Amino acid sequence: MGQTEIIPRWEWRTFGVAFGPAEDFLAGQVPTGTKESDELYLLSVRGDTVKVRDGLMDIKLIREVGLGGLERWEPVLKAPFPLGHSDIAAIFAALREPMPDLAQETYSLEELLRELVDPHPGVRAVPVRKRRVRHTIEGCIGELSEVEVGEWVTRTIAIESEDRDAVVAAVRAVGLGNRVNTSYPRGLGALFDNAPPRYATIDVGTNSVKLHIGQPILGGRWEALVDRAEVTQLGAGLAQTGRVSPAAIERTTQAIRGMVEEAREHLVREIAAVGTAGLRMAENRTEVLESIERATGVSVEVISGDEESRLAYVAALAGLGGSDGAVVVFDTGGGSSQFTFGHGDVVDERFSVDVGAARYTERFGLDRQVSPETLQDALAAIAADLDRLDDRQAPDALVGMGGAMTNLTAVMLGLARYDPVAVQGSVLERAEVERQIETYRSLDADGRRSIVGLQPKRAEVILAGACIVRTVMDKLGMDRLTVSDRGLRHGLIHERFGLGEREAHPRSA
Repeated sequence: MGQTEIIPRWEWRTFGVAFGPAEDFLAGQVPTGTKESDELYLLSVRGDTVKVRDGLMDIKLIREVGLGGLERWEPVLKAPFPLGHSDIAAIFAALREPMPDLAQETYSLEELLRELVDPHPGVRAVPVRKRRVRHTIEGCIGELSEVEVGEWVTRTIAIESEDRDAVVAAVRAVGLGNRVNTSYPRGLGALFDNAPPRYATIDVGTNSVKLHIGQPILGGRWEALVDRAEVTQLGAGLAQTGRVSPAAIERTTQAIRGMVEEAREHLVREIAAVGTAGLRMAENRTEVLESIERATGVSVEVISGDEESRLAYVAALAGLGGSDGAVVVFDTGGGSSQFTFGHGDVVDERFSVDVGAARYTERFGLDRQVSPETLQDALAAIAADLDRLDDRQAPDALVGMGGAMTNLTAVMLGLARYDPVAVQGSVLERAEVERQIETYRSLDADGRRSIVGLQPKRAEVILAGACIVRTVMDKLGMDRLTVSDRGLRHGLIHERFGLGEREAHPRSA
């Protein structure tokens, strides 16, 4: 068994055909070297890097996973053929696959493939040709490579260094901070399987953080792989102090950290993360954003209320098949509500108002049982703050979105387990909203948690949310609305990623 000097390095890599801002960055750099190589990768579902290059069996193992999925790799074997039993054992250990019975003392490359790899159900051999151009990026080794796998050609950018923080800084410097680190074994496996590219969006709201992971399918549509929300109450106390509390920062950061890891497990190419009303209002917004990026590697963009409205409209119409008449789409959250007025695909007007469930919950104590008089005071305040809806003509269709809307619908349907298919397109009557308002008014938060269909962590804010929904229906003269399970995160994935970047192109293209 042979071995060169062991130099563990932190590595980051992404695959694709085009790299946007990174292309411009590298165009202004002088390459430090170029190299072509023919390599043979041995791939398994959960394996580390096992390949043959320059006549040597080359194995690297992941020793640590850090910020944003950054990986520290350590070379453990560079051995010439033929390989002995200990080398073969190292190969299958790195692939995390059972080692087959060995009938020989040593194996040439041809014997390894014929006798041990080809018959193995969990291992496959993939020839790869690389053309690598090396750069120095923020003191790190950077490579832009063209990679041929069978009849397909893809590209990859890699950045590596013994210094983890230097790699993180270099990735941000080239403008790829929200791309997800994808190792060669995982990237080549997805390419070899012709898997569609996957993307994730994260919506950091005042009351909850929402994750959506999707992949493009035929007809310009997206297939949802993951769609979930986690209540973090980012805006708890925000109305009183103007600041996000340390506890709320920690809850939200931990939720996003888990979502980024989930995206990485799904081999997501890139993450788009946006913040809404709570972050727009927070005096310590910069501190919150820096905390999230430091802990997760993801940069959150705080978008305007108008942009939030537009993205919600895009999502609603895409999910419900569109409408030729006058449509109003509203999305009510913890800190604000967004309204978009349109005709079919044409947006006529959009705006955001600071009307959110968290605000009125704190102001009127709606997280507990309240008197009819307190309820009327809250409804009057909401109506006053929604004066931009006064004296408008009733639309042909009213579409409601957001956590309050989907929870009201889940309660109406009696869903012990949330079912987005059942909720999507449901019709919510004003009388049902009134019924639920009275139920929530008469119960404290603990009592509300026993209601089938209500997400337990929304027990505190659901009364305020229901009051906002009723007030919107009253002002627009509508006795019913259509519920959209879609939201900002769905509009964002359509907007930012279109039909998804191609993973590769045919070699002749």
